[in-house]
Amino acid sequence: MAWQERTRMSERQEFVAFARQDGANIAALCRRFGISRKTGYKWLGRAAAAQPLADRSRRPCSSPTQTPPAMEERILALRAEHPAWGGRKLHHALARESVVQPPAPSTITAILRRHGQLAADAPPRDFVRFEHPAPNDLWQLDFMGHRALDADRVHPLTLLDDHSRFALALAACGDEQLATVKAQVTAVFRRYGLPRIILTDNGAPWAPAGEATGLTRLEAWWLQLGIAPWHGAPAHPQTQGKVERFHGTIAAEVFGPRPFPDLAAAQTAFDAFRATYNHTRPHEALGYAVPADRYQPSPRPFPETLPEIVYGPDDEVRVVTVHGSIQWQGRRAFVSRGLVGLPVGVRPTDADGVWHVYFCHRQVATIARR
Repeated sequence: MAWQERTRMSERQEFVAFARQDGANIAALCRRFGISRKTGYKWLGRAAAAQPLADRSRRPCSSPTQTPPAMEERILALRAEHPAWGGRKLHHALARESVVQPPAPSTITAILRRHGQLAADAPPRDFVRFEHPAPNDLWQLDFMGHRALDADRVHPLTLLDDHSRFALALAACGDEQLATVKAQVTAVFRRYGLPRIILTDNGAPWAPAGEATGLTRLEAWWLQLGIAPWHGAPAHPQTQGKVERFHGTIAAEVFGPRPFPDLAAAQTAFDAFRATYNHTRPHEALGYAVPADRYQPSPRPFPETLPEIVYGPDDEVRVVTVHGSIQWQGRRAFVSRGLVGLPVGVRPTDADGVWHVYFCHRQVATIARR
């Protein structure tokens, strides 16, 4: 039985006083005070040496494995620069700085927790990651969702390489119109080359509104460049999971409680974050490498002049009218409003009176005689 906390010092003093009396029975006193004889003789020894009877610290005289103060200060400073980074990201970031033997992630987590830098632990997640095998196989493109500025709104446009998670673009746009998107994507094409596929959701300006088939002007442009436009399943944002996760990182690490004053200030913050994200911030899905370690520009350069659209010898070529239709066998057949002014090829099928309409290599409509 241990000493009672509320009378610990007084009981020790009483024990010592009684044990020093002539003829004192030490064993009996120990039983009365509920302590072992070893403990009783310990207190008698301390009293004889004029040492205090209070509990001594159990802290070891030396801690050779303790994190040095300078390292702890560096951890806290790096955390202050990147408040959303946890123990593992900080560990790998320190390793990339060529710090000799940075503390283990669990140690860094303990340091952050001791300094009140961590919220409650998030529950573990069960998921399976998928990525395309090479850079530029597929890019994910999306608007993050507009955010307030002091006197306006910003529409962050994000473009991410699926294989490397390299952020190809993070643009502070004033709207979500076709001209704005095309200008931003053109700048990316010029710098990084052309991808094989671009994946978007089913909203504007990516997908044709109100049409079961057909193309947007943006998709038509991509097809002319030899890029396949893909769309995620409706109401299934997991298809664009990487860019959606990227949006969450931007929300945590860029947008604070106070809005940016204008688009220029937002773009400055975006540029700084993109540089950190691509070249400094360790990425868990990449084995804590950074995206720039896995990305390389596409070998397909951006052509300043679009290549000519060529169809096969059996195709009947028609130009899409302002209504999104073509003239075929004396009547008007709807094709797509996104192809106005562009040539399409009408190709016969094995079924009598049925033709398929192609733009470049993509089927965009079917014409049936009846």
